[in-house]
Amino acid sequence: MNKSIHFSGQLTFAQLIKLLPKDLIARSVERFHSDHYYKKFNTWHHLVTMLFTCYGHCHSLREVVSGMRAFEGRLQGCGVQFFPTRSTFSEANAKRDSAVFEEIYLSLKKYWESVYPDSRPNKKSVYVIDSTTITLFQEIFKGTGLHNKNGKRKGGLKVHMAVQQSQSIPSIIHFSDATNPDVVFAKSLGVSPGSTLIMDRGYRSYAQYHRWGQENIRWITRLHSQNHYTIVESFEVSEKEGQAGIVEDRLILMGASRSTQPKVQCRLIKLTAPVSGKTLEFITNDLKSAPTQIAELYKKRWSIELLFKRLKQNMPLQYFLGDNQNAIKIQVWCALIADLLLQIVKRQVQRKWSFSNLVSIVRLHLFNYLNLFSFLENPERSTISTTSQDLQLKLNWSG
Repeated sequence: MNKSIHFSGQLTFAQLIKLLPKDLIARSVERFHSDHYYKKFNTWHHLVTMLFTCYGHCHSLREVVSGMRAFEGRLQGCGVQFFPTRSTFSEANAKRDSAVFEEIYLSLKKYWESVYPDSRPNKKSVYVIDSTTITLFQEIFKGTGLHNKNGKRKGGLKVHMAVQQSQSIPSIIHFSDATNPDVVFAKSLGVSPGSTLIMDRGYRSYAQYHRWGQENIRWITRLHSQNHYTIVESFEVSEKEGQAGIVEDRLILMGASRSTQPKVQCRLIKLTAPVSGKTLEFITNDLKSAPTQIAELYKKRWSIELLFKRLKQNMPLQYFLGDNQNAIKIQVWCALIADLLLQIVKRQVQRKWSFSNLVSIVRLHLFNYLNLFSFLENPERSTISTTSQDLQLKLNWSG
């Protein structure tokens, strides 16, 4: 019988767990004292259980608990020595501080940036900032929209993120009620001077624009329909820029004449997309770069939309395992950790894979003894070719 060349002595799930440095987890546990009052279901077991939830696409406490029991023997090989009941798991989600999982995610991201130095953020990074709303069935976080007929309204968790241009994982993350405006997140970003921020029109704040200018932070966004401005100067548009779709390039002073907020001197660039014919208006405090460069930079904002789509489609964020804020935050942080581990796997494999296909392979082979990295490099070569000696033995046996 042919043997698979991708056979491994470790489960696929165990290979993913090995990407978590235990000393890193221990430091986070010690800092937040997250194992106090827990005899068996410690933070490590909690994290592994949540990763099982993410990779197994479990949607309820019963699915998680019964699924782990079904693979009890194999999970013991992954270092799992305690299998929680539903009540134990639910209590840990409600009471163990979600901040420890935040610390694990940020520490893990920093650790793997040291392994891949080219992915380390620099002081003059380009950040894309945006938020996405996760709808909840209960008003655990305050949701937007009208009340239902029964007088109740669904809750909503808003996840704010800042993603560095050269990376596909978020660098800064913040949770809030869905009712909170995006500009609240902008006040607590804390990026280095010389950085660039690319954002949509939801971050409209003249005071914030002015503050970023004083901190030597470049910003690029779209002009809001309610922005008030006066034209200070019009710049000439070259023939090359005109062919690229640039219609206007102006210096403006933004802010209402009677407003007490500081006026913001910035640049207004109007572009007509060559293919769609749609007119776009950008504003920025960059007064030196060519207008085509500003338009190209704004295109990078699409990367964060792809990140939100990737997380919502491939991680179990439609159903939550708890009905309290702490449990929901834990599930989101662990989904980000699960996503990060798969990004690390993808980084180590030379062959190009779409993320959705990678998630499917992990889910299908989660408890198979498959050498994940070998398989991802060459999935077509699944078995060792039969030698002529083996073929002769088979012929003699059949004769």
